[in-house]
Amino acid sequence: MAANLAMSTAEFEKEVLQSDVPVLVDFWATWCGPCVAIAPAVEQLAAEFDGKAKVFKVNVDEEGELAMKFGIMSIPALIVFKNGQEVDRMVGAGPKDQIKSLIERHL
Repeated sequence: MAANLAMSTAEFEKEVLQSDVPVLVDFWATWCGPCVAIAPAVEQLAAEFDGKAKVFKVNVDEEGELAMKFGIMSIPALIVFKNGQEVDRMVGAGPKDQIKSLIERHL
């Protein structure tokens, strides 16, 4: 995983809630097979949307407080934030195009 995608609770407010562009946050865990399966697609989308949207990953085992705050019950959970608010959510693994459209709807 690209280190720059990892997100901590401390950074969340500034990087996600105060972002001036849409932000996709992938809530995941190392033991979650579907999470690991979509990781390459999430990383590719981070590169594709560079400058237009941000993409981060939150490890639910390390950042349980964030996971609870956003009601993460199943992972992977992909949430799109815009102007500090949750505007879209997808639970479960999906093809790259489905994840991409999640972001594109809010650009």
